[in-house]
Amino acid sequence: MTGFRWEIIEEYGPLFVDGALMTIKCTIICVILGTLWGLTLGLGRMAKAEHGPWKYILRYLVQFPVRFYVSAFRGTPLFVQIMVVHFALVPLFINPRDGLLVTSGLMSADFARELRASYGAFLSCIVAITLNAGAYVSEIFRAGIQSIDKGQMEASRALGMPWWKTMRKVILPQAFRGSVAPLGNTLIALLKNSTVAAAASVATETSTMMSEMIEYHADQIVPIFLIFAFGYVVLIIPIGMLTTYLSNKLAVRR
Repeated sequence: MTGFRWEIIEEYGPLFVDGALMTIKCTIICVILGTLWGLTLGLGRMAKAEHGPWKYILRYLVQFPVRFYVSAFRGTPLFVQIMVVHFALVPLFINPRDGLLVTSGLMSADFARELRASYGAFLSCIVAITLNAGAYVSEIFRAGIQSIDKGQMEASRALGMPWWKTMRKVILPQAFRGSVAPLGNTLIALLKNSTVAAAASVATETSTMMSEMIEYHADQIVPIFLIFAFGYVVLIIPIGMLTTYLSNKLAVRR
């Protein structure tokens, strides 16, 4: 292998910037959607009723499906999930010929064709990583909720507050403060998971650029991969510092 040729950076500099922006955009969207989805799953996992028909409805129609979902997504590789979403789930809903959104009249065939052609890979990446992250985030919120003393829930219910209002006003704000550090770790994992999407040739920006660089600069494979690794380090270090600061700032004082 010859010495590193710095003209590669100059040649592919704009593509590096575009790839970094795409990674940041994908991460931000997945963090927002994954957090909301994980919070929904976490609340579903914790939902229960002491008596009446709701006791069995929540147990068998909410808790059990959520447990199965979390176990399934935590127990299968992200690579497999991306493949299933990209080649099965997304075409099931968005297909110009027989997609469910097209046949139901919610989306035109032309729009579905344009969406798949322009944003199909990006959409698959968003959906797969969001579904995967939701399983882990749900466990973070569940652990945070369970860390709150049960007396606070009982006191709120004794004052006449319904379950959902007690969660929103009393439990969740404290649970979120205690979950900042684990959520930060999940954010970093989301950022790094974009490499799996690239390896699966779903994230076309990164995978296409890397394939082209390796094809035309085969003797520079190791430096090229080191460049990508350095780019992720640059993105991850500020996130780690920010989450550490927020974790210390928002920590619940006992």
